[in-house]
Amino acid sequence: MEDNEAIARIDNLDKLEKKSKVDPFITDGEIVKSYEGLHQNFKRKITRTVNKAFQGIEDTKSKQLFPEMDMVTAYGLFDVVLPPYNLDELAYFYENSYANHAAINAKVANTVGLGYSFEMTDMTVAKLEESESEDQLMRAQRKIQRSKSQMTDWLESLNDEDTFTHVLEKVYTDVETVGNGYVEIGRKVNGDIGYIGHIPATTIRVRRMRDGYIQIVNQKVVYFRNFQEKRTGNPVTSDNRPNELIHIKKYSPKNSYYGVPDTVSAATSMVGNELAGKYNVDYFENKAVPRYIALVKGAKLSPEAEDKFFRFMQAGLRGQNHRTLYIPLPGDGPDNKVEFKLEPIENGIQDGSFEKYRRSNRDDILMAHQVPYSKVGGGAGVSIASALVADRTFKEQVARPAQRNLEKTMNKIVKEKTDMLALKFNELTLTDEQTQSQIDERYLRMQVIVPNEVRERLGYPVRPGGSDPIVLGAQARAEQVAQSTGNRNRDQQRTDNASDSPSTATGRNAQGEGRVQQ
Repeated sequence: MEDNEAIARIDNLDKLEKKSKVDPFITDGEIVKSYEGLHQNFKRKITRTVNKAFQGIEDTKSKQLFPEMDMVTAYGLFDVVLPPYNLDELAYFYENSYANHAAINAKVANTVGLGYSFEMTDMTVAKLEESESEDQLMRAQRKIQRSKSQMTDWLESLNDEDTFTHVLEKVYTDVETVGNGYVEIGRKVNGDIGYIGHIPATTIRVRRMRDGYIQIVNQKVVYFRNFQEKRTGNPVTSDNRPNELIHIKKYSPKNSYYGVPDTVSAATSMVGNELAGKYNVDYFENKAVPRYIALVKGAKLSPEAEDKFFRFMQAGLRGQNHRTLYIPLPGDGPDNKVEFKLEPIENGIQDGSFEKYRRSNRDDILMAHQVPYSKVGGGAGVSIASALVADRTFKEQVARPAQRNLEKTMNKIVKEKTDMLALKFNELTLTDEQTQSQIDERYLRMQVIVPNEVRERLGYPVRPGGSDPIVLGAQARAEQVAQSTGNRNRDQQRTDNASDSPSTATGRNAQGEGRVQQ
């Protein structure tokens, strides 16, 4: 890729360039008619649009040329909206910008990559609290436990190739890369969901009337409905049962059809890193600077010695240490002295250029994504305390808000199967197991939670009596009060600070006099 092409990427992003050579929707109308999957009525509509001209009576019409007809593309024919940025260029930087790639992967891993679980809805919790007996409560809890297992098995069965988590990882990678992600929903004949998968966002365009989506791949066209709009007709293709799409996008105040990724705000930094890296590669490949220069003064080497020396410098030094070279030189003359020198030209450390510039660009990209340096594998010079604070900020400001938005969207799928449970993504853990067990123990002793709640979080089945608060004995309650109020610590401090005055029961002998005799 030439430098001017990389520089053009800045112009494309800054000027909101719409055209791209690889955009399948920027295609001449005559070519669109040959695409597979189109309905015959839609093909006739294309013909009328492309051949539109001034007509008279009895099939007489103008023979002038209409230059605007060359501007009729698939965007107009399919009535889809042009994205605000070139999606293929945005996808390019995911694969070719190391900082952008690492930041997106970190956000995907901590948002959807940690897995998911099911928790009871508020309505289900309210019904459980209305249980009249322990036996009725246990039956309800076992039913909920079975429903969780059934829902997990159902979601994992909707795609033979990918797990549900992997599908969401692909979708959310598209969201962070190009600002848009699409979940495909396929239904069985009876209307139940039978398939969930991912569709590359670079191939999808939104219809202007928001009545569906169009995908073009290899001159094939597919129409998708909006999710749960089962009665929407297919205005483009001959498919009577089109699949549905869930559109997940990054909010942009400048466009209501498409999302805009965080990458855009750091576009110049990504292009700058690409140019700086290419400069260094060109330097090492094409610098054409010799490492040493041999200087002979007062004599001339024989052809044999010159050839031997040349071969030694070309191959003899490579891969071998402390090599010895013998070069016969003529003796000094009465009027001149023979000298031989080997002068190094590049004997220092060959550092890459623009080191500070590239590091600054990397920081700009990570700042745009709000991803701490420790999350992308960089920990040099970062203390553990600073990394923990950065992780907590990343969780509260980036990962968890994104999870809540996705949970609301994915629970539309779950509600078609059950209203007792809601999908919840596993959160980034900032507490180790030992500390969490101490927290659980304290909450159990203070009757904030019950044992079954802890077992449910750990993935264990409920057990009889586990829904009752733990009742402590008198001594245990006193110990709990002492620990919670800090009295036990104060007692220990008073013991440690006990004075050696005569009023104490046992004093202390002077130094060197031994122990106190009882």
